Amino acid sequence: ERDKASAEYLEQMGSFIAWLVLDVTPSSIDWKRDMLLGYVEPAQHGALKTRQELEAARLKRINASTAFMPQQLVPSEDAQSVVVRGRLRTLVNSQETANDLKAYRVEFSYAGARMHLKSFKEVPNAGN
Repeated sequence: ERDKASAEYLEQMGSFIAWLVLDVTPSSIDWKRDMLLGYVEPAQHGALKTRQELEAARLKRINASTAFMPQQLVPSEDAQSVVVRGRLRTLVNSQETANDLKAYRVEFSYAGARMHLKSFKEVPNAGN
């Protein structure tokens, strides 16, 4: 539609953003961060860039990787958001240190036929 993305598009973009943020290794996090920043709305660019740079430095320092396996997508056309639920697996030096069910809310703004990432936050797994 003109000023809102469809539920299907929210699901596609939400899973793509989750992949960029959560499915990372020390060698992939920099290019995924740069790709992610191309989608961030201007008002959020600085804060998200800083957050991703700190996360990249932390992952490299401890030689960690994370892999996210989405299991459920719950879009809201009214809120222009999607909750992505799945399993986040963390490896440090190739040893699994965590394998937890997680949920993340991905919020978008839609302007000029383009999706912009407004926020990406972990939310309680039971909540929408």
